[in-house]
Amino acid sequence: MAYLPIKDGEYTSTIYNLIKEGKYNECIRILQYELQRSPRNRVATSLLGYCHFYNQDYVQAGECYGYLSTIYPSHQEYKLNFAQCLYSSFMMSEALSTVATIDDPSMVNDIVKLEAAVKYREGDAANARILVEQLPPDDPDIDINLGCIDYKEGNFDTALEKFNKASAYHGYQPQLAYSIALCHYKKKEYTQALKFITDIIDRGVKDHPELGVGLASEGVDANSVGNTLTLHESSLVEAFNLKFAIEYRLKNYTAAKEALMDMPPRDESELDAVTLHNQAITEMDKDPSSGFSKLQFLLTQNPFPPEAFANLLVLYIKYEYYDLAADVLAENAHYTYRYLTQLQFDYFDAMINMITSPEIAIQKLDTLAGEKMNELRKLTKKVQEIRQANDEQAAKTAVEAFDETLEVYLPVIMAQAKIYWDKGNYAQVEKIFRKSVEFCSEHDTWRLNVAHTLFMQEQKFKEAAGFYEPIVNKNYDNVNFLKLKMNRLRFKNTIYLKPYRRILSRIVENNQI
Repeated sequence: MAYLPIKDGEYTSTIYNLIKEGKYNECIRILQYELQRSPRNRVATSLLGYCHFYNQDYVQAGECYGYLSTIYPSHQEYKLNFAQCLYSSFMMSEALSTVATIDDPSMVNDIVKLEAAVKYREGDAANARILVEQLPPDDPDIDINLGCIDYKEGNFDTALEKFNKASAYHGYQPQLAYSIALCHYKKKEYTQALKFITDIIDRGVKDHPELGVGLASEGVDANSVGNTLTLHESSLVEAFNLKFAIEYRLKNYTAAKEALMDMPPRDESELDAVTLHNQAITEMDKDPSSGFSKLQFLLTQNPFPPEAFANLLVLYIKYEYYDLAADVLAENAHYTYRYLTQLQFDYFDAMINMITSPEIAIQKLDTLAGEKMNELRKLTKKVQEIRQANDEQAAKTAVEAFDETLEVYLPVIMAQAKIYWDKGNYAQVEKIFRKSVEFCSEHDTWRLNVAHTLFMQEQKFKEAAGFYEPIVNKNYDNVNFLKLKMNRLRFKNTIYLKPYRRILSRIVENNQI
């Protein structure tokens, strides 16, 4: 590819100025041309590896540093750089093997950090912590790394303290701000999380207008900004994905879609796994085939968002592709134990049996419903006891636990009800709903399906109207909602509740952990 000729005596300054300006692609073209003329040019190869790395092309960077570490074994820094490229390419065992060959006392801390990062990424938080705690107490990255480990272990309060401490030490950094926002998200403190997300986005727009934030939602046909170091360091992609997760969880689906549209523009082939996953979820209502394709593709990648596995199964079952769900479970047994809870597995197993062994499916769903009902009763009692003790924070936590359990319980009873609904046995459907009235009476989905069930029995129109009325009043301005819910021909399609809506959000890993 052609580029402007460089004047004699200005070659070095031109290269370093391009690097300083972040113009890695231009620099790569010049260096590749130079290496065609002088293949063993050590400086050019090193700079080429550097540019590839900060262009996030870790495979090409690894080729450069791997070559240099072989030709110049006494330069231990090339081995460390090669190991970092392997780690960033998710070649964990190769990265550990490479750092094991480094014999330079001055690199001990960097080696320990990389080894800890590998353990962290492999899910071994305990050994990652042991390694991080070997670092000097005054190491500037120690709070960040310990915060990431605390987060992975589910200690969100402790992680938040670590990230706040690191932010006070380092000053504002988008990646730290994102980590703080993510901790608030995990604590269900969505207002605080959105505050940090908004700050990340506002600073990104101000500091990097070239990233084109919001252009797509404004209808501007913008070119891809690529996966540059600037984009990575801005944490804009992570912030928008977390905003999507919050809005989706709050059922603000329009705002959730807008969060994805406002991202810096990239080609589909350049999208990270989390963004692709979230796009798949939003596409399911209008273009299920595209959503399925994206989720299926993600399962072939290493790594992929853990939620992609469960969500693909959920959606297959929603659309009654039971055979495909069974195939996914059979072909990915190793993911079953890693990415599904026992409840999720039992639920999927029951639903897959719906066609071939409905009696077994009913039995499995009855067992699940009974287990969740017992949990809800215990949580109800716990909430009452805590409220009597006037412990507001503990009460809030207990109520959240109750709500989460209820959201798991609802799909189970809806699946039970659907079996009898499909048979036209509306009296049995009503019995199932009556058993759950203790916990579900205020839930709109439950009330709506009870209304449908009463309506279909034709002798209970008055009772059905009592359930419909508050829902209609709440959604009076939503004409589409009314058309859908009041059309008798569509009732059959509304009995099924989407279970297990889970959206992944990532914590910043960077090179630290």
